[in-house]
Amino acid sequence: MQQSTASSAVSEFIDGFARAGYIASEAIATTVFLAQQLQRPILVEGPPGVGKTELAKATAEHCALPLVRLQCYEGLDESKALYDWKYSKQLLYSQVLKEQLHDILQGAQGLSESVERLKSFGDIFYSDEFLEPRPLLKALREPQGAVLLIDEIDKSDYEFESLLLEILSDFQVSIPEIGTVAAVTKPTVILTSNNTRDLSDALKRRCLHLYIDFPDRALETRIVQSRVPEIPAALSRQLVGFIQQVRELDLKKAPAVSETLDWARALLLLHAGSLSRELVESTLNVILKFEEDIQLVRPEIRELLKGLD
Repeated sequence: MQQSTASSAVSEFIDGFARAGYIASEAIATTVFLAQQLQRPILVEGPPGVGKTELAKATAEHCALPLVRLQCYEGLDESKALYDWKYSKQLLYSQVLKEQLHDILQGAQGLSESVERLKSFGDIFYSDEFLEPRPLLKALREPQGAVLLIDEIDKSDYEFESLLLEILSDFQVSIPEIGTVAAVTKPTVILTSNNTRDLSDALKRRCLHLYIDFPDRALETRIVQSRVPEIPAALSRQLVGFIQQVRELDLKKAPAVSETLDWARALLLLHAGSLSRELVESTLNVILKFEEDIQLVRPEIRELLKGLD
């Protein structure tokens, strides 16, 4: 009975993702289901353009939760990722306090009493009123929960990884001036990585691991038909077959699934009924982003089209 319930829940994820325009395998849906039940983050690895970021968006849509996204980059620190202070508001408050200083200190007996009176105002500068939450803190404070997307974690520094460990294990952050802020409702955390560098063991231990590779021909055809439903089925199979062959070549950057979808939309705009050598050659720049890749593929177009027969 319990196994049947779990299978049903996984099927609900697959169906929900499909309604959101994301065609998920059973392994993907199972991982997201387990992550929510176990309250564990997911580290999604794989080549660029296979749908890692789209998975977070589809999860947020299926679960009817807000998506909070943190785009990682080299040099990212807590002031951009976690929290910062509203310095302009603090400055304004200090000016008001300065203007009221005479009234505040009026009647104070000696330096000690004056200092004690000022102390009562000192902590206000570093209170919640002056706190500027960034994506990580915003996600923890969402009352109904959220999907927290930490995108391209491999672009950040090891120091930033260390900053994440408390959030990934305990769903809380420590702010020295305020104390520990725990999640109101634990978010679903999805980290993505394009494998441009190795991630720390400490980060990986805290996450469920999911690897998404380029889809096979059948799955990619389903993705195209889902996202570009107007395209004829025969043309969809042709363009996916061509893309699959192109990915086997020694390219600087293989076409991503997003580029397959762009090509499908471009062929629709050109009222294409089928692929021809001339049509492919004139639209190679839609699927290939480097001139050397275009020059490599162009002489192979005729043979690649024969491979579709």
